[in-house]
Amino acid sequence: MKSKKVNTCDHSCLMCRYVLQDWLGQIDLHRTNIRLKKGEQFITEGQSVRGIYFVQSGLVKVHRNLGDKETIVRFAKKGDIVGHRGISTEQTVYPISATTLDVTQLCFVELPFFLSTLRINPELSYRLMLFFADELHLSEQKMTNLTQLPVKNRLAWSLLLLYRIFGEENMDGYIGLTLSKKDLSSYVGTTYETIYRMLGELIDLEAIAMDKKNIFIKNFQLLHDLSEENMGSETV
Repeated sequence: MKSKKVNTCDHSCLMCRYVLQDWLGQIDLHRTNIRLKKGEQFITEGQSVRGIYFVQSGLVKVHRNLGDKETIVRFAKKGDIVGHRGISTEQTVYPISATTLDVTQLCFVELPFFLSTLRINPELSYRLMLFFADELHLSEQKMTNLTQLPVKNRLAWSLLLLYRIFGEENMDGYIGLTLSKKDLSSYVGTTYETIYRMLGELIDLEAIAMDKKNIFIKNFQLLHDLSEENMGSETV
């Protein structure tokens, strides 16, 4: 379901926060609001690039297929950008897919308008450059972890990262988002069965606690130690 009602935008996304105030009116004229149900895919890997999405509410997983396995690249929350990986001087297709994990409202702008916005708003261009740099750093760290760390250690690192992104205001240690074990295994880079077993081991160590699908960090130091330790055990 799509809407162009300007009063449904709170201007809290990455684009609106860093453009010139006079440019907000142009954004209101060019944007489209999209409300999606949980589990709806709005970007498909290999699809021609149409534009850029910003999350106004809800939660999105950005993922890609490596062989017959889904790998979750990142999660996007309120204010975050999605589809920026399609920006390129040569590439004309999205290298990733994007699917909602909850009822989600998106703001969509077509690529030519977004590129014009970048040219006219240097602060937004600067902030997007920093975002790309941070995302590249995390991607490289995840690839290093995938090849060098056992699953339990990768899981510890991933839980700390998710808490830093989504849950730092939660005094009870809740990581800030509810994930299925399937999605968590796709994010860590392992199988459902392995993630189930590793979560059980972290619970036994009293590093985490679980309430249904909700994960609570109980021992930050232990998870930190695990995330930096290579114990030479199972890495699949």
